Amino acid sequence: QVQMVESGGGLVQTGGSLRLACAASGRTPIFNAMGWFRQPPGKEREFVAAISWNSDSTYYGDSVKGRFTISRDNAKNTVTLQMNSLKPEDTAVYYCASGLSAIPTTNERQYYHWGQGTQVTVSS
Repeated sequence: QVQMVESGGGLVQTGGSLRLACAASGRTPIFNAMGWFRQPPGKEREFVAAISWNSDSTYYGDSVKGRFTISRDNAKNTVTLQMNSLKPEDTAVYYCASGLSAIPTTNERQYYHWGQGTQVTVSS
């Protein structure tokens, strides 16, 4: 069984930065893609970023391109999301998840082993 635990959320002002971390434990899916998704208040969950198992490929949602950076450390079984130039519309619960394969995808149905989420609030 795999457990995913997010951390690093909090309250930040517009233009600020946060760094989210996700630690995987158990039978860690080292050779699987990893992804970050978010669910804004009152909205459906949406894709944020994904990274291939060897970090060769990364994908970002249009709204975060150029501001967010996803990375992973397979030796530490962690994936991080560096978020810069934060905007109020980035306010959401952020989730990390392990993909079903090594290839990253924007489709949340291709992910399993979800974390419990961490709240990010950006004040205007």
